[in-house]
Amino acid sequence: MPSLKTIRKRISSVKSTQKITRAMKMVAGARLTRAQQRIVALRPYAVKTSEILTSVAASAVAEKEDKDASIDVVETPLHPLLVRRPEKKVLYVVLSSDRGLCGAFNATISKAAEREWKRQEAAGATVTFATIGKKAREYLQRRKGTVDHDFLRMMEGLELGRVKVVSEWLVSRYKKGEYDAIYLIYNEFKSAITQTLTVEPLLPLRAPEKSTEKNAAPSSTEFEFEPNREQLLDSLVPMYIDITIYRALLESQASEFGARMSAMDAATRNAKDMIGRLTLVYNRARQAGITKELMEIVGGAEALKD
Repeated sequence: MPSLKTIRKRISSVKSTQKITRAMKMVAGARLTRAQQRIVALRPYAVKTSEILTSVAASAVAEKEDKDASIDVVETPLHPLLVRRPEKKVLYVVLSSDRGLCGAFNATISKAAEREWKRQEAAGATVTFATIGKKAREYLQRRKGTVDHDFLRMMEGLELGRVKVVSEWLVSRYKKGEYDAIYLIYNEFKSAITQTLTVEPLLPLRAPEKSTEKNAAPSSTEFEFEPNREQLLDSLVPMYIDITIYRALLESQASEFGARMSAMDAATRNAKDMIGRLTLVYNRARQAGITKELMEIVGGAEALKD
C-alpha cells in the first residue's frame, strides 16, 4: 500500500485537475450559449437565402425553356458555379478545432474525412483537402493526405466578413477547373451533448431540375425581377456560398463548445469519484497505521509487565 504522503499528493493533484476541468466546463458553457444564439438566429436566414436562390434559378430555367424548348440547362448553365463536371478532382473542406479536450469531436470529423477520401479514391477520383482547424490538418498529414490549404485561426472572432477569405479561395479554384466538386465536412449542432456529422456539397450549386411533367401545376406566385434574373443570380450565388460556409463554421463552433463542455463535465465527475476512492484508501491506510501503533504500544506495555 502506498504511503500516506503519496496518497495525499495524489489527492491534491486530482483536486487541482478538477478545478481546471470545472473552470473549462464553465467557460465552454458560456461560449456555447453565445454560439447557440448565433446559429439559431442564422438558420432561418440561410434557409430563406437558399429558397430565394432556388426560386430565381427555377424562374430563369423556365424562361429559357419558354424561349427555346430544346435548351439543355446543364450544357448552357445559368451561372459558372452551376456547371457540373465529372468528379475526377474533389476537394473536401474539413472543419475541426485548433484545441483538444473536446471528447470525440475532432476524431469524428477526421475519420469521416478519411472515409470520404478512401471512397472517392476507390471511384477513381483525386482527393485534396482544405482544413479549418489544426486538428484535422495534423490527422490528415500524418496519413499522407494532400492538404492544399489551411485556413488559420478562422474560429477566433468568427464573423461573416472573415468567411470571404474562404469563399473567394474556393470559388476561384472551382472556376479555374482545379476541382470538379467541393464538399464541406463538419459537425452540425443539435444540443450540448449531440452533434451530427454532416458531409454537404458546396460546389457546384444544385441547379433546379427541368420539369418533366406536362400537367405540372404552375407556381401560384408570379415575380417580376429587377434587374434581370441573371444579374440577380450573380448577386445571390456569392451570398449563398458565404452564408453556407458561415453557417457550417457556426455549427462547428457550437458543436465544439458543446463537446468540450460535456467532456469537461465528465472529467470533473470522474475526478470527484477518484478523490472519493483515494480518500477511502487514505483513511484505510491511516487507520491501519494507527492500529499498528496501538498494537505496538500494547505489546510494549505487556512486555514491561512481564
